[in-house]
This record gives sequence, structure tokens and C-alpha cells, in this order.
Amino acid sequence: MKKLSFLFILTILLFGQTKAQNLRVITYNIRYATASDGVNEWKFRKAKVADLLNKQHPDIICIQEALHSQMLDLQKSLSAYFYVGIGRDDGKQKGEYSAIFFLKANFELENSGTFWLSETPDSIGSIGWDAALPRICTYAKVKMHANQKSMFIFNTHLDHLGEVSRTESANLILQKINDLAKGFPVLLAGDFNSEPNTQAYQSIIQNPEPILADYFKAIESQENCTFKGFETKSTVCKRIDYIFGDSNFRLEKFEIITDNNGTFYPSDHLPVCVDLVLP
Repeated sequence: MKKLSFLFILTILLFGQTKAQNLRVITYNIRYATASDGVNEWKFRKAKVADLLNKQHPDIICIQEALHSQMLDLQKSLSAYFYVGIGRDDGKQKGEYSAIFFLKANFELENSGTFWLSETPDSIGSIGWDAALPRICTYAKVKMHANQKSMFIFNTHLDHLGEVSRTESANLILQKINDLAKGFPVLLAGDFNSEPNTQAYQSIIQNPEPILADYFKAIESQENCTFKGFETKSTVCKRIDYIFGDSNFRLEKFEIITDNNGTFYPSDHLPVCVDLVLP
């Protein structure tokens, strides 16, 4: 009897230690706040962006292009989340953020940071290679409450003009992942301003270590564009927003979210959403 009781307790402990973690992750370029957007100015869109995100109830949200005022709006609307991130211009509140939001109930923050996508990644506001603007990558190490395991997620926004910068930035991020997150489950998300036929994209998916997979799954009749402009009737179609992950994660669902009011999307980008399982 004692032996059976011991085996029963051991089984419970082992299953408790290996409990799977389900994760919904979204990456979303929300378009920076500018009056030049007219009817699509941020003040007219912020409730739509917040509603879309709250409706999806993701565990992790990677945001690009958010100015500090937009971060305040998001923090207010996403009260169930905490975030990490800084402005790219001064390392504080100036310039665009590549912020990461985490559902408070599911995660504990262990470590976070930001580096600049340049030859001097620790130099605040530095511009790399042929980039037009400062670019950053924000990362976080979090512990998942469900299984007490730790994981890393990196969020970035590559330059819109500099082709060399995009490739070198991708290589730098991969090196940082190796330096900072080796041995842990890793996700990489963001607006890469790079379509699948570009060198920057190929650098990521062909890299021998870490090996990262593009979670995109083409399904007949499913949206396959992530940058379309604001108008639903637009013919613009580019796939430049991605979520990559290592072999620790199993993909359950992939979706490019197309919520709109019949005329406009909440942003000029569409959010990418994945449901993952971490066994």
C-alpha cells in the first residue's frame, strides 16, 4: 500500500512538472500617431486597436511603432497586462517603442532589455549601417505560472529603407538570442519590413543556431498579407510581419486578423496571431 501511494504521489509530481503551457501570441504594428493620417489618426483608432486586442485575449502582445502617448493609451486599455519597452530615440520615452505586453495572471518578469540595431548596439539612439532611423529590439525573459518554466521573447521593427541594415539587424538579433537566451524556449516577432524573398528573412530561417521557424501557414482563402494600408479595398499586399519560434513550441493555429469596420482596418498593418503549445 505504501509503495502504491508513493508511486501515485510521484506520478502527480511528474505530471505537474511537465504541464503544457498554451500561449496565444500577437504581433501588431499599430501605426504611430500622426495628424497626417486624417480620418485614421490615432485618436480615431485607439479604441478599435484596444478592442481587437482584448477580443483576442492573447497572452503576449508585441507592439511596433507605438509612441509614448500611445503606450499610455494601450496601458490604460490593456489593464490586465504589464509591458516592457523604451523609446528608441533616447532609451526612455522619446521615439517609437517595440514593446511587449504580458498577461499579468500568466507571467512573472525575470529580466528585460533593449539593444539598438547598429554596429554599437549598446549606444542609445545609434543608427546602423544604411538605416534611415534608429531601430531597436526589445526582449524579455518571463516565467510562466502554469509550468514554472522560463522563456524569452524578442520584438523588433527593422528599417524601412536600409536593405543592408535589415540583413545586418537580423544577424545581430540572432547573435543576441544566442548570447542571452541559449537553452531557453525563444520566440522572435515584429515588423521586419522584409518579404520572404529577401536576405533578411532568409538569414533568419536558414540560420543554423538558433533554428527558428516562420509560423506562417498558408490556407486557401486565408489572408496572406500583413501590410495592406488602412483601406479594406486597397490592393497593397506585403507579408512583412512575422512570428518565429524554436522547436520547443508546437503550432496549433495561425491567423492574420482582418477585423475592420467595412472601410478601414484599425491600422495599416494586420496583426499576426498564433496559438502555441509549450509541452
